[in-house]
Amino acid sequence: MADFFAALDPVNALADAAPGFVWRLQTESGNATDIRPYDDDLMIVNLSVWESIEALRTFAYRSDHRAYLRRRREWFEALSDAYLALWWVPVGTEPTPFDAVDRIALLREHGPTAEAFTFRDAFPPPGT
Repeated sequence: MADFFAALDPVNALADAAPGFVWRLQTESGNATDIRPYDDDLMIVNLSVWESIEALRTFAYRSDHRAYLRRRREWFEALSDAYLALWWVPVGTEPTPFDAVDRIALLREHGPTAEAFTFRDAFPPPGT
C-alpha cells in the first residue's frame, strides 16, 4: 500500500487541475482515506464532483491517472458487487460519503437508474 499512499497527493493534484473538476471530498490531510462510511475499516471512499461524465471519464481513463488505475489490483481486493456509482447533483452541492454509500446500494439493488448509474449505463442530467 505504500505506493498507493505515495500516489495520493500527485493524483489528487492531477484531479484538482483537470478540466471539468469541481470538488472532491477531503480532510485536512488532503485526501479522504481517513473517512470510513462503511462498517468495514478496509473500505475507503473516493468522492468527487465533475461538470460532466465526459470530464470524469477523460480524467479517469485518458490522463496520467490511468497508470494508477491499472495498478488497483495491487492495492485492492476485487469486489463482486458494484463499488462505483455516478449520479447528478445540483450545482453547488457537495455530496456526503453517506450519499455515496446510498447510491452504491441503489445501484446494487436496482441496477443502473437515473438515481445511480455507471459509465457504461449513464443517464442524462435531469431536465435534459
